[in-house]
Amino acid sequence: MTKSWMSLALRQPPAPATGKLLAATCLVLVGFGWFALTLGPAEERFVSPAILPSPAEVFTAIPNLLFERDLGKGIAASLGRVLAGFALALAVGAPLGVLAASWRMLDAFLKPIVIPMSNVPVAALIPLTILWFGIGESQKVMFIFVAALPFVFSTAAASILAVPDRYVDTARTLGASDRQIVLKVLVPTALPEMYRGLRGLFGLCFGYIMLAELINAPHGLGAMLNISQRRGLTEHIFLILAIIGLIAWAIDHGLARLERWLFPHQAK
Repeated sequence: MTKSWMSLALRQPPAPATGKLLAATCLVLVGFGWFALTLGPAEERFVSPAILPSPAEVFTAIPNLLFERDLGKGIAASLGRVLAGFALALAVGAPLGVLAASWRMLDAFLKPIVIPMSNVPVAALIPLTILWFGIGESQKVMFIFVAALPFVFSTAAASILAVPDRYVDTARTLGASDRQIVLKVLVPTALPEMYRGLRGLFGLCFGYIMLAELINAPHGLGAMLNISQRRGLTEHIFLILAIIGLIAWAIDHGLARLERWLFPHQAK
């Protein structure tokens, strides 16, 4: 049975071409609405330019943001902090998650720490990381580390626990030791699901860094947003938000392509 061009069936995804057409239509409608709300002289507009600048005003601000405010340096600073903090969280949280899901006594031991950390609002971690690491560059990196660590741990543990018991039983029947079962059965089988969960978490961390950069950050997209808000540069705020969205999309798209290359039989 072939998919219809425009299917409204419950939980039925549209055909690829239809999905792209719908996405393009959404963008066109948003652009048209934006243009209509900001049409005409500033004093005659339906929405004040201080709240919503016109598309032309936003686009003409690109050279200023790119060259005078050094956008490239801000992007590099934010990405560097996220990569460093997330790499630390992976190095600590992923092995701990694998061990805790493999030996459940360790999971029971760590649960009183992991569960509260997972439920603490991420913004509440800023005063704590300032207290521990000051207000310099290390605070930004460690904020991402502390914020991501419990979720990396939980993602790794959940992926290991999702491996069917029959794989473990078969390996044990063949004489595999516990260490061999973990390294050669559980981890390889859980990797696709683990990667998918960590991919989504990395996107969240890219959003977290905007909070950390509100505190004493000389460079970074979050710092640029904060300065733009203080100076009343609304067009710069819209540009930076659009750039953040594009970067997040590009990162996720790249990670999705890497997933299809690493796990071609399981990639979604």
